[in-house]
Amino acid sequence: VQLQASGGGLVQAGGSRRLSCAASGISITLNHMAWYRQGPGTQRELVARISSGGSTRHADSVKGRFTISRDSAENTAYLQMNSLKPEDTATYYCYAELVGKWGQGTQVTVSS
Repeated sequence: VQLQASGGGLVQAGGSRRLSCAASGISITLNHMAWYRQGPGTQRELVARISSGGSTRHADSVKGRFTISRDSAENTAYLQMNSLKPEDTATYYCYAELVGKWGQGTQVTVSS
């Protein structure tokens, strides 16, 4: 089982970024997929989650700005991030709940 996260980088405040989590060895539609983030000196926190049934949930801090989705054909989960703020700066990790597997993390830095 592998989760390959990508899409991070440096972006200006107010900008957008899309993160991808390509899965191999598992089907993302049979798993609950989630995105977490960990900023400097902070604990890892849940950002968004999509259940195997397709229901989504987003943290209050990103609601209305971030959207989790998935593409079953690509076996990839996504996190579309809009209206980015400096406080969104963190390493973002994807996670497959039912197999307990983490991706390697991708850094997002938002400059003011």
